[in-house]
Amino acid sequence: MFFLPEKLDSYVVAHSEQEPELLQQLTRETYQKVLQPIMLSGPYQGRVLSMISKLVRPKTILELGTFTGYATLCLAEGLQTNGEIHTIDINEELEDFQRLYFDKSGFGDNITQHIGNAIDIIPTINKTYDLVFIDADKPNYCNYFQLIVDRLNPGGIILSDNVLWHGKVVEPLQNKDNSTKAILEYNRLLKEDPRVETVVLPIRDGLTISRKI
Repeated sequence: MFFLPEKLDSYVVAHSEQEPELLQQLTRETYQKVLQPIMLSGPYQGRVLSMISKLVRPKTILELGTFTGYATLCLAEGLQTNGEIHTIDINEELEDFQRLYFDKSGFGDNITQHIGNAIDIIPTINKTYDLVFIDADKPNYCNYFQLIVDRLNPGGIILSDNVLWHGKVVEPLQNKDNSTKAILEYNRLLKEDPRVETVVLPIRDGLTISRKI
């Protein structure tokens, strides 16, 4: 989803940092071999994720929703020396694909993959986090927040993707549209929860930055 006019969006992308060659390869292979390649973060949002990670300099990152690992590698660029990423995805068929690119990147030893339901897996990882990226099934966004917010270090950041949800957040809610309903509830939660301060950025399909107070 693009909220800027195409010409202006193209200008923004052209005057932002270019994605690394490895991520270009990852994008090509994702489009060739994987269903729903549109789920990739993409080059511009990927550079935004990389920049935020470099500013935060996280020691530990949690990612919910790995897909083919594009965003994982963008976030890894800001890791402290010997930092670690725990990334969770429910699709076991993509595990080897992810690992191939993780190891090619030089961050392979820093990335731990978890396959299964994030609701079940998050409590088993005995870590606190400096940075969390939520980009998984929308109906569970509120549940994910409640599971991770107390594990977020003071000043830590939660990045939440797709919070504008194709613009549906400002359209009349359809009765059976559970994903839009969940995003509306999640956005309200981030706005009202006293444990975080939040800014919504109109980047691609909407990216929220929430800081632990």
